[in-house]
Amino acid sequence: MENSDNPLTPPPTVHVRKSVSVDTTVSVDDPNNSGGDNNQGSEEQNIEDLIIDVDCEELDLNHRRINKLENLEPLRCIERLYLRWNLIKKIENLSTLTTLRELELYDNQITCIENLDSLVNLEILDLSFNRIKEVTGLEKLEKLEKLFLCANKISKIENINHLKSLKLLELGDNKIRTVENLEGLDNLEKLYLGKNKISKIENIHTLKKLTCVSFQANRLTEISGLDELTELEELYLSENGITKIENLEKNIKLSTLDLAQNQITTIENVSHLEELEEFWLNDNNVSDWSSVEVLANNKKLVTVYLDRNPISKDTNYRRKIKLIVPWITQIDATLAR
Repeated sequence: MENSDNPLTPPPTVHVRKSVSVDTTVSVDDPNNSGGDNNQGSEEQNIEDLIIDVDCEELDLNHRRINKLENLEPLRCIERLYLRWNLIKKIENLSTLTTLRELELYDNQITCIENLDSLVNLEILDLSFNRIKEVTGLEKLEKLEKLFLCANKISKIENINHLKSLKLLELGDNKIRTVENLEGLDNLEKLYLGKNKISKIENIHTLKKLTCVSFQANRLTEISGLDELTELEELYLSENGITKIENLEKNIKLSTLDLAQNQITTIENVSHLEELEEFWLNDNNVSDWSSVEVLANNKKLVTVYLDRNPISKDTNYRRKIKLIVPWITQIDATLAR
């Protein structure tokens, strides 16, 4: 989940897109909306009750208790349609919106991905926080670049191999146990699979363009399966059962390494990561200061998290880290001085 509120705190498990604002080309006049809670607790609304500029390119209908997709046919120029936080149960009546490039149906009551075949220009699709159990209905979306499906009930990765333009795939907070069926996604750059039930990193070796991978809050016990991902810059593996830092020899472009909340006792096998800037190892079992000294080889290190390790109980904890890595600018959630 993306969170820019506190830059000193590592991001939580699931990557979720930030909210969007209304474009000035859009005119929505709802006499029942006086601001504040965006009609929370009021009666369900219909889109036809709203006054909408039919020539708008961007339309924000977030948080309006809309219960059905309908009456959108006049929107011949629409490119971005936002329907977050509504009561929509079914994807329907969108066939005329062929100009649409971005569609958000985040946090509704949708159970099935369907009726999207006409949206051949769609580049961004967000169906996070719904009730979807299967990945289907994406056959015609060949221009899709970003697909957000976090916080659903999906148990299997499938039916996405044809999405050759896909650059970002978010499947965090589902029920996935096996990483599979990703072959063919040759342009994928970011893969988010946090908060699932995955016990092994596998079947991603063909995704050569990956720069960001997240397996936070899964069931991993080791770091593996990353050897061929030589472009990897960000790796998020917190909240697992990993006991050893290993198998990162080929990932020399890593700038962010998140191993927080694991069972690691020794800092090792990171000296070759010359680009490493962010190293998060809080909530582990590091007790030996000689282990921390290996970080002296990481000359670009900016931030290190080691709080809630045994060494953090040392009264000279911060001073010792600063002596080992004098160029560091942040220790845990506090700027280094």
